[in-house]
Amino acid sequence: MMKSRLAPSPTGAQHLGNARTYLLAHWSAMASGAGMILRIEDVDSPRIKPWATQQAIDDLRWLGIRWDEGPDVGGPHGPYVQTQRIDLYRDALDRLIQADRVYPCTCTRKDIEESGSAPHFEHEGPIYPGTCAGWQRGDEVPPPDTFCWRFRAGTQTVAFDDLVMGSQACVPATDLGDFAITQKNGAPSYQLAVVVDDAAMGVTEAVRGNDLIASTFRQLEIYRVLQHSPPHFAHVPLVRGPDGRRLAKRHGDTRLSHFRELGIAPKRIIDWAIETTGIADPTGDFQWSALNRDDVVVDSEWLAAGG
Repeated sequence: MMKSRLAPSPTGAQHLGNARTYLLAHWSAMASGAGMILRIEDVDSPRIKPWATQQAIDDLRWLGIRWDEGPDVGGPHGPYVQTQRIDLYRDALDRLIQADRVYPCTCTRKDIEESGSAPHFEHEGPIYPGTCAGWQRGDEVPPPDTFCWRFRAGTQTVAFDDLVMGSQACVPATDLGDFAITQKNGAPSYQLAVVVDDAAMGVTEAVRGNDLIASTFRQLEIYRVLQHSPPHFAHVPLVRGPDGRRLAKRHGDTRLSHFRELGIAPKRIIDWAIETTGIADPTGDFQWSALNRDDVVVDSEWLAAGG
């Protein structure tokens, strides 16, 4: 069975850019008859906002987006929650340790910034210089809370065909470098948790912003080691403010909750999303090939008018 997913992170309010991505995932799932799950990606604990999960659920329902699978948490089809799935991530980490594809890294962010080289991908930090990469399975592990587990990036080309961006390829070791799959407190990173969850939930299509292409190369390597089949990926254009920069408070209030509080009909947001995608009939004839590939700029007057 084909299956897609909605995966909000409760680190803050959902905004117009999130809405456009969720709607694209929703339209694609409707066109293909795919099931839909809702997953709350809350492993980034220092940045999680207690109110943001319910607000994201309310935003999705306001837009008319529904999901048809999930644990019965507070009603039918409640969301999957990553912090309730920690044992699965630990099991996957153990498999990566046994395969000698990860190592403990005690380097700080400052250490990496001072000695790493520039990555080949926009939005990415410096390439890890390999300071701790000499560790091998069986060597002593540093004390708890002093290290993260870092994945050994491969030297072979990794390639995939994106549903939006077309053919993509890179050599992870040289283009991206080794990357963290846990935090220093032992919690899983986004890269590990997403792979484990998408594989366990049978996700066949992952729709997300085009700023996450580098993450896809990393995740494909984890899929390969864990012997899971990856989904098809659709990396969609970002939504930017009138100055061309990613949406932020400087552009006005773009929160979906703000539009809801103003009493604006969700159809205004949906019509805007339809107009900017270039897909004439997304609910009746959705084709990824018809999607506008350019990042979307939100008009300042449109924002000032509250949509």
